[in-house]
Parts: sequence; structure tokens; C-alpha cells
Amino acid sequence: MSPLPSSLTGRTGSGSARPSRRETLADRLDASCRGVAMLATEIGHLDRWGRRLRRRLGQGARLLVAGNGGSAALGHHLVAELVGRFEGERPAYSALVLSAEPASVTAIANDYGYDQAFARQVEAHGRPGDVFLALSTSGCSGNLLTAADTARRLGIQTWAMTGPAPNPLADAVDDVVAVPCAMTSTVQDVQQVAVHLLCLAFDLAEP
Repeated sequence: MSPLPSSLTGRTGSGSARPSRRETLADRLDASCRGVAMLATEIGHLDRWGRRLRRRLGQGARLLVAGNGGSAALGHHLVAELVGRFEGERPAYSALVLSAEPASVTAIANDYGYDQAFARQVEAHGRPGDVFLALSTSGCSGNLLTAADTARRLGIQTWAMTGPAPNPLADAVDDVVAVPCAMTSTVQDVQQVAVHLLCLAFDLAEP
């Protein structure tokens, strides 16, 4: 994606963007709408992901998804659409979100450190030919970087949806969809739509 203008991103210099006291709800809605509109440049990208994912999962591979906080919630949403259904009837496909088991997450974090919370599960569940998708607004989460490194070592395809690039996670994976919006909540708005487009591409792909 091409960078958005400062009027959309809210960036006026270095550092994290913060909401202005003069910003209105309408301003934020406008930023999210314009961010979503920028996904038009990623339609082909998301379509390729959907077709590739449908083919791999149809051959018995699995999707592993990881994220923190709101990104974890989005990962749960994506996995539910694949294991259940999105909009039409089709077979169930194998997908796991690595934040789903609190006992595993907390045990691994306690015994190995939080940076290993997802990597250890990738090592347990991942197989060559699987796909690992990291969801992040910052692209800087240590546990996602460690999980991506583990996935690549195991022969697993690595993808990410992140906020503005460049960022460490975008550099660590095989392919990335980067959302060029400064505010975390706006990135999350756009990523939600991107996930639904990915699900639609998955459903439209040939089995």
C-alpha cells in the first residue's frame, strides 16, 4: 500500500500518533473509511491469499493464527469463519488461534517467557506446508516475531497483517498486508475488513 497523507494518518512527525482534542468522532470515522478504501489496492493480494489458503487447507494443511489483545480477538474471528462458515455452505477447514487455550498460553509464558507463548505452540502444532498468520497493529510484538521465526524454521509459510510498514514483523515474514494508518483503532478497523475480504476470497476459490 502507498502511504496515506498526514490528514488521514494523523502523523505530524516522529513518535506515536495521539488523538487531538480537536478531533471529532466524524473525523475518526472518516479516517477509518478512507483507510478501508485503501484496501482497494490490496484486493489482488488478499485474493491470492484466499486462493492459496483454500488450496493448502484443502490438501490437509492448517492455518495457525496469533495476535495480542484486539488482534487476538480478530484471530478468533477469522478462525471461527474458517472452521464454521463465512457466508455460504462449504466443508470445515482446519485453523487454530494460538491464544485460545489460556492454560497453554500462561504455562508457556510462565515457564519460558512471554516471547515463547506462540512459538512453542507453532512448534507443537505446525507442520511443513501449514500457514502461520500474525496479526498486529504495531508489527513489533516480540512473541509474534519469535513465532514467525519458528514457523519459517519448520517450513511453514508466514504471513502478517500489520500497521504501517516498515516494521520488524513485516520484515520477518514471507508476505505482508500493511495498513498505513497511524491510530491503532483505525488499523484495527481496516484489518477487520481485510479479514472479511480474505474469508470471501477463500470461499470463492476453487476447492
